[in-house]
Formats: sequence, structure tokens, C-alpha cells
Amino acid sequence: MIEISNLVKKYGDHMAVDHLSLTVEPGKIYGLLGPNGAGKSTTMNIVTGYIGADGGTVKINGYDIFAQPEEAKKCIGYLPEIPPLYVDMTVYEYLKFVAELKKLDRKKRKEMIADAMDMTGITEVKNRLIKNLSKGYRQRVGFAQALLGYPEIIILDEPTVGLDPKQIIEIRELIKKLGENHTVILSSHILSEISAVYGLYFYVYNLKNGYPYISYDLKGIGFIMMIAVPILTMRSLSDEKKTKTDQLMLTSPVSVGRIVAGKYLAMAAVYTIDIALFALSPLVLSIYGKVALSEAYVALFGY
Repeated sequence: MIEISNLVKKYGDHMAVDHLSLTVEPGKIYGLLGPNGAGKSTTMNIVTGYIGADGGTVKINGYDIFAQPEEAKKCIGYLPEIPPLYVDMTVYEYLKFVAELKKLDRKKRKEMIADAMDMTGITEVKNRLIKNLSKGYRQRVGFAQALLGYPEIIILDEPTVGLDPKQIIEIRELIKKLGENHTVILSSHILSEISAVYGLYFYVYNLKNGYPYISYDLKGIGFIMMIAVPILTMRSLSDEKKTKTDQLMLTSPVSVGRIVAGKYLAMAAVYTIDIALFALSPLVLSIYGKVALSEAYVALFGY
């Protein structure tokens, strides 16, 4: 679990993070969404102990990242936006070097390195120089170093930036796989990235003001509105045919054509309501999330 309370970070007169408070529960995939300059990377750097804060507290599984850094960092695997790779090393040499830096048990290092390479799909390139790998494979090596030591929490700063479409799909699948056994936190400024990668729970934050835009189950709402309702409606029509209750329409004073048309109009109404709710959601974000309406539209639609 990560507990952040009244976190503050300033760069001169610029307030990068303004009294941010949030709690990350274990066993879920979280998305940190916000425009460039909102403070996502700064927050992640503070949480992982890379930089200090001007105020507030950060606790990782009960350990204060400022007062008990070694204990807290053992719980975290971190992949910055630019992976910290030594490109003149082979993949295995680099992971062995990282294992030494993390002070992992010598007797278990080989096993941990093998597990990390297997999970990230880089075993076949373990003897290749990192500088000769594609960007997608370099990103995988970055994932592997974050996994060494079996940390409970994996923090990824914009992990798909600069990748081609095929590599993005591969990294998304890897993230989903990591989410099965770890608490994963990712940052992005694109909502489509979040909806494509994250599970049912995610959070959207305006880190400059420290207020959440909103916290809700977007995929759950989308599933119910866009899939479940039409399926249930069609199932109802199918049940009518099986029980032959549809024959009752023949005795109705209303024509069969109008009854069928009414049912399809009802389905169309459901889709219309769904689209209207989605289109109006930025307005809700601006009211309850205390963020400008234009920023809310950018956060949701990417423009």
C-alpha cells in the first residue's frame, strides 16, 4: 500500500505538486492521468525516493520513504520514462549488476534474474549487447530490472512513449501480466492508453491542485451500457420466441411492425443515453474535480 499525504514539491516559484493526497490499495492496476507538466513524473520520483519533497509524507507498506528509505525501496520496482540502461553491457550482465545494487541474496540472484527475463520475454536475447536491441526490447529490459527482488509495487512512468504500435501492444500485454501478481502504477497523458491497459479501477488526478478529477470504474460503466444492455435486450427477444409469447403480438391492436420498431427504438435510446453521458462526463469532471472544462476534454479525448 502507498499512502501519500499533503505532498508538496516546488521548483523555484513553480509548484509541481500541490498538497497531493491519495492512497493506493494493493493488488490493483492504477493509472495516473494528467497533461504534460501536471506533476506525474515528479510524484513518481518522490514516491520512489529519487528526489525529496518540500512537504508531506509518503509511506510504502508503512515505511516512510524519507525516514526509512532502504526498507521502503525494497517494496518498489521502478521504471523511469527513460530506462536506466548501460548499453555496453549484455542483458544478463546488466541485470546481474542491478541485482548487486539491490543487494539481493547471492544464492537467489540467478533464479531471480532468470524469472525476470522469463516474465518479460528477454531470455533469448540475454547474451546480446543492449545497444543492439530494439527500443521495445530495451523497454523490456527496463521492466526486468524493476522486477528483480520480487517487489510488491511496480511503478512505470509513461512506459509506452516512443514505441511503435506493435511494441505498444506487447508492452500493454506485459503490464496486464504484471498486474496479476503486483500492484502496478502507471502514468500517462492519454486516456486511451489507460483504458487499453488498466483493469477496472483507476484514478485520474490533477496533480497541480491535488484534487482528483474523479474516481470511477470506466470499463465497468462501458461494459454495462455498451454491451450488457443490448445483449440482455436481444436475449429477451430470443426468450419471447422460445416461449412463443411473441405470438401474442398477433392479437394486439398495435401492428407487429410498430411493436418491433418500438423495441429497436428502445435499444437506440440506450445507445443515445450512453453517448450523451460520455460526452457530458468532462462537465462532471470540471464540476466535481475542480479542473477546467477544456482540460477535462483533453484528458478524456486526447485533444
